[in-house]
Amino acid sequence: MAEDGGPALGAPRPTGDLGPPSARGRTGPLYRSGVLGRLGSVRMRLLAIALLPMLIILPVVLLLVVGWWTRQFDRLLISKVQGDLTIARQYLDRLMERSDETLHALGDSVAFEKVAEGGDRGALDAFLAARRAALGFDFLYVLEADGALVAASPPGARPDAGLASSAVVERARAGTAGSAIDVFGPETLARLSPDLEARARVELVPTPGAGPTARALEERGMVVQSAAPVRLAGDRRGVLVGGVLLNRNLDFIDTINDLVYGRGVLPAGSEGTATLFLDDVRISTNVRLFEGKRALGTRVSGEVRAAVLGEGRVWLDRAFVVNDWYISAYEPILDSAGHRVGMLYVGFLEAPFLALKRTILIAVGVGFVLVAAVTIPILLRWAAGIFRPLEAMNVTISKVEEGDLSARTGLSGQSDEIGRLSHHLDAMLDLLRQRDAELRRWADELDARVAARTRELQAANAELAAAQKQLVMSGKLAAIGEITAGIAHEINNPVAVIQGNLDVARELLGRAATPVRTEFNLIDQQVHRIHIIVSKLLQFARPGEFAGVSDPVMPREVIGDSLLLVQHLVSRAEIAVVRGDGAGRVVFMNRVELQQVLINLMVNAVHAMPGGGTLSLESRDETRGGRAGVAIVVRDTGMGIPAAHLARVFDPFFTTKGQGGTGLGLSISYTLVERAGGIMGVESVEGVGSAFTIWLPQAPPAHDAASRS
Repeated sequence: MAEDGGPALGAPRPTGDLGPPSARGRTGPLYRSGVLGRLGSVRMRLLAIALLPMLIILPVVLLLVVGWWTRQFDRLLISKVQGDLTIARQYLDRLMERSDETLHALGDSVAFEKVAEGGDRGALDAFLAARRAALGFDFLYVLEADGALVAASPPGARPDAGLASSAVVERARAGTAGSAIDVFGPETLARLSPDLEARARVELVPTPGAGPTARALEERGMVVQSAAPVRLAGDRRGVLVGGVLLNRNLDFIDTINDLVYGRGVLPAGSEGTATLFLDDVRISTNVRLFEGKRALGTRVSGEVRAAVLGEGRVWLDRAFVVNDWYISAYEPILDSAGHRVGMLYVGFLEAPFLALKRTILIAVGVGFVLVAAVTIPILLRWAAGIFRPLEAMNVTISKVEEGDLSARTGLSGQSDEIGRLSHHLDAMLDLLRQRDAELRRWADELDARVAARTRELQAANAELAAAQKQLVMSGKLAAIGEITAGIAHEINNPVAVIQGNLDVARELLGRAATPVRTEFNLIDQQVHRIHIIVSKLLQFARPGEFAGVSDPVMPREVIGDSLLLVQHLVSRAEIAVVRGDGAGRVVFMNRVELQQVLINLMVNAVHAMPGGGTLSLESRDETRGGRAGVAIVVRDTGMGIPAAHLARVFDPFFTTKGQGGTGLGLSISYTLVERAGGIMGVESVEGVGSAFTIWLPQAPPAHDAASRS
């Protein structure tokens, strides 16, 4: 107990507590860890002044500039692809205008007028065939005003009524020449030319991102169709119709690509592409799949299709094209009736521009890092020249608080105000170390005395606890013994009367008792059982009256005899027995009583393993409390004992067997072992098994020699 309010004897001594909290508050652990002190320290303020512009303000400005530049860069790419789409659209419009002009010029030519006025169908067919090849048309034909066919090329062409009534032809009948894009079915193409039907057919190729479709072929054809009014023989009015199939028209698409993405337009590694779509299928493209094969039959992504064909919008954004990402532009194509029938696309690879963007960003980042790497050390050196002496004193005080009284500032070379302050601090620390050494010496001596007294008290407490436990057990046994002895004597009287009357009945009945012999025998057995139980109760109640003569015995011999007596129970329960007879000492206990204890433990183990298991019997030499003896362990792999019951297993009349047990077996066994000077204990884990240990002291040397002889 502490005196005068000081610390208790034996308590840990402070090693670095140099004063009250008010005196050491600004050098305590919170300030050392930076939670309080360093946030407002001179060091942090100097570092903030030196590094704030370089590490915070400049990076923020740099990030803002880089973000703005990145957005402008992306807008520039979108603006470029928008311009590319404009050029491609202008070329397609120019192609339609040129077709219109060419056809109109042909219809107004003197040569056509002479052949038409001649009225010779064969001459007109030949003329159209020659002019079709020269002008690049895929088909040419002349219709009467009423739609009747006059002449056609290639030979055998038979335009159907649908072509004759198309919007372009109708306007030409009304006297207005014009051109438009129309989509012809495979039957129409076949009537114009079998070659056109074959050229228009495109097999669909599965494409990542495209919408679902059940089609395998695209058999329709996209045609630039032109019509012009003409005069026929007899001053009749007619219509001259010509057209160009755009399916697989690679010259058309390559010309667009050359116009938009000529040499030097894109950076190295990038490539431009152009495509003409019928609905969402590529019918003419320079996008490649592999080994230079064009991606004809591939389809546009579902997202782009919904925006361009579904909503009629112009797509200006990145898009996945066949097998890579492109900066893309898509525009819907309208037929002569104003329906969206396809798309015109131009675009260029995104990867080279992303690489260029990353290169620029990396260059900016590396430049910033290099500038920071050169500038920051210089700024830190200047700041360190100011706060290093104060930091050294702070570190020294922290070490002293942690118990290192040999710590010093090491600023002997400085002669300024901070240097003189450090000299005074070192002198104070020298004095503190001397006083601490004296206090430690006195404390060590006091600790030694306290430790000795503590050991004595611990030993006395242990002995007292053991004595209290023994007294409690003895009190329980004495009280229960008195009750048990009275009950046993009271039971003996009626049992004797029953047995006597049974013998009288047997004698009086003689042979007449034969029919109830089984019942008489059963009564004899139960009376005998009552005698056994009463004898056990009396043995428990007055163990001194029933105690046998103690003899020196070898534990392994008693274990073997006991095992023979319970062998029938072990065999019937299919239990394996494992023995370990390692004891060489002789114990001093009544052989029958030891055998009774072991049999009781073995029977309990068998009952604990109704489904079979392993019964281990072990004996070994063991010294306890400086006394030589033998430990006998009976271990099973049965149900185990619940932890709540372990403290009561040796209490009289406590049993977990229900009506099958009396609760006296372990109590009597405990009493017999204790009377022999031994100790009995138990260890158990529920569901794993139990182990009962009997420790008996070694027999005196004279008895030991007699037993071995």
